[in-house]
Amino acid sequence: MINVQAKKENGHYKSFHINGHAMYAEAGSDIVCAAVSALVINTINAMDELADEQLQVTTNEETGFIRCVFTGKPSEKSILLMDALLLGLDGISKQYGEKFLQVKFEEV
Repeated sequence: MINVQAKKENGHYKSFHINGHAMYAEAGSDIVCAAVSALVINTINAMDELADEQLQVTTNEETGFIRCVFTGKPSEKSILLMDALLLGLDGISKQYGEKFLQVKFEEV
């Protein structure tokens, strides 16, 4: 299962992390993993390239781990990109089921 956790502090995104593999299908054929990966990687790249956001990103491809930390207060562009990411991930979770993808929010 893929677990997603987004953290906010005082209503502002602080970080998010993704961990695990969906196990919806065999590696290389898992459409849930592919969809999640595409959304997450595109969002991080867009925040970097289009919003000039300063991010600390840590990954481990084997375990399916990606952690993205905002080093400052996110810009309006990054907030919109994060909202879109979480909307997309929530949609995948609803369509394929929480046994493959769970999305959680935490206010710290």
